[in-house]
Amino acid sequence: MTERDQRLSLDTAAARTLATTTKSAPQTSEVSPRWLLRVLPWVDVPGGTYRVNRRLTYPVGGGRVSFAGAGARLGVIPPSLTELPPLRGYADVPVLETLAGLFEQRTYAYGEEIVRAGDPAGGLLVVAHGKVAVRQAGPYGDSVVRATLSAGDHAGADLPAAGDGLPAPGARWPVTLQARTTACTVLFLPWAAFRTVAGRSPSLEAQLARRLAAPARPRTRHGEAVIEVAAGHTGEPVLPGTFADYDPGPREYPLSVSQAVVRVHTRVADLFSEPMDQTEQQLRLTIEAVRESQERELVNNRDFGLLHNADPRQRLTTRTGPPTPDDLDELLCRRKKSRYFLAHPAAIAAFGRQCNRRGVLPEPAEVDGRVVPAWRGVPILPCDKIPISRHGTTSILVLRTGEADQGVVGLRQSGVPGEREPGLSVRHTGIDARAIASYLVSAYYSAAVLVPDALGVLDDVELCETGVTP
Repeated sequence: MTERDQRLSLDTAAARTLATTTKSAPQTSEVSPRWLLRVLPWVDVPGGTYRVNRRLTYPVGGGRVSFAGAGARLGVIPPSLTELPPLRGYADVPVLETLAGLFEQRTYAYGEEIVRAGDPAGGLLVVAHGKVAVRQAGPYGDSVVRATLSAGDHAGADLPAAGDGLPAPGARWPVTLQARTTACTVLFLPWAAFRTVAGRSPSLEAQLARRLAAPARPRTRHGEAVIEVAAGHTGEPVLPGTFADYDPGPREYPLSVSQAVVRVHTRVADLFSEPMDQTEQQLRLTIEAVRESQERELVNNRDFGLLHNADPRQRLTTRTGPPTPDDLDELLCRRKKSRYFLAHPAAIAAFGRQCNRRGVLPEPAEVDGRVVPAWRGVPILPCDKIPISRHGTTSILVLRTGEADQGVVGLRQSGVPGEREPGLSVRHTGIDARAIASYLVSAYYSAAVLVPDALGVLDDVELCETGVTP
């Protein structure tokens, strides 16, 4: 007798043909907490473009050039060019603006040589972001680091001058400049372009002639501000007249878009939508993917992403490699009202290991009803959209948020046609000849940093200790 003949009751396989299967909604493992989308204050942008008006400010003195913009839009602030030796004391603003517009932006990877000793010195280099090692041959033939340049420092302006007050066309670099951070950005001004401007400007020619004739007179400084003392004034104090100048080129943020087209055959939508609507489930999963893309762009986009739009003066590097409490303290002390840290989960784990090593137990914080790690009361939110380089390094961001606090804000437009969620629309685009219905899912968004110190970045965060396999 077979096993089937010996059965005393109906088996489960046969019974399931008459039973109802309880089903879950479609699940996906690609959905993250998306903390950045949740904590950013969102500003409605009816016109599709948001303009950030700022007061025109830049540090004076200290020999450092200042920059406006961030990421792929860095530019030299023209008056700060007077920090360069050839232009010290020069006051012709239109000529300075012309020179500022001639700088070329270049980006170098870690370890890449920017210039090599002995190469022709064809222009002026200004470090806009990152660190640059100045290397020179040592007494025993090895290469030694003589100095380190950071944001605002320059190279090439101190080379021996020719008859026109600028480095001679045949001048060569006496040192090698090497990028020492993951992404190093420099601005380059060819001396040939400088000479062309000087040939058209009598005031600039006179400035270079004065520089060639005599060295610049030392200036008295207090902090970073140049002090000018008027001698012989003995009368009543006179209140100075002043005004708050505005940035002549305010940054504008047009809304970006992430889009996807969902296609559903009408036969599927008509016949197989019980107990769950097939079209709604397809749209739900697609909306999740679009939101993931939105957060990824808010972090990594070259034009408006937070990782690329931090002010160079607000970018730091770790002291020893792994993220330590000291590194996060240095981020916090550069701004007021820090609201959130944003870090890759692996970076949060690396920070936790450093706290354990020091015997420090950070107090957690509660955000939207969830307990998250924190440091000095500032929540550390995980974000897997922050990239990890091939060298095993990443970045940690700290944000002050909201328009009222001159922080970081998210941008979107509400009330778009077919709006399903704020700033996201679903529009039926028709049914083609093959009976396939199409739906366009669109999310409109951007982000703006209202003032430079609203956003800070800790770069070169090592995720594992030297010699330890992750």
